[in-house]
Amino acid sequence: MRLSIYFILLCLIFTQIKLSLSADSFVTCGSLIKLLNYGHNVRLHSHEVKYGGGSGSGQQTVTAISAMDDVNSYWILRAPHDKQCIRGSRLSCGEKVVLQHSATKLFLHSHYFTSPLSHNQEVSCFGENSEGDNGDYWILECSGKFWKKKDKIRLKHALTEMYLHVPGDTYGRPIAGQKEVCGYAKKQKDNQWSVEEGVMITYDEESEFHIHDDL
Repeated sequence: MRLSIYFILLCLIFTQIKLSLSADSFVTCGSLIKLLNYGHNVRLHSHEVKYGGGSGSGQQTVTAISAMDDVNSYWILRAPHDKQCIRGSRLSCGEKVVLQHSATKLFLHSHYFTSPLSHNQEVSCFGENSEGDNGDYWILECSGKFWKKKDKIRLKHALTEMYLHVPGDTYGRPIAGQKEVCGYAKKQKDNQWSVEEGVMITYDEESEFHIHDDL
């Protein structure tokens, strides 16, 4: 995990880097983040385990875990597939975003399959060869004009209008102890999230990159 973060930092050294920490940091396109769920104090997570058991999509599972230091809980913020992600640009409340799983390069996705435990809407990771579709789009719901690190936010699936949600149901083997993540229709504490750790990159008027390293 540390090596991957340091690699990003070293790459940015050659573009005039400053290191800064602030709870008021803007969350930006291209940032590497972990999302914490307020209802259960767990982080959004994925791994190379498929939905199985004869039901569901067969795509890569998305769960939530309590561990703070798992590399499989990192996500990269992207623009929709038909738009350009301007590195370091602020993300506006109400806009569509894409979350790419850092380790497997698949996209946070949802569709009209049923989740295995709570029987809500399945959330998966999808997109072979980094190619996705409109099932990867999430509407950023936050207060104010731009998403800030300290904000409690919701992610509403653009296609099905379901919120990214942790119902509390827990998996057995092979991912014992991990909580189900699903799509849910109603706003609740269990579908509020915030950026807990990450590397947030901004771009100021003087064309100088800044890294907000909260690891």
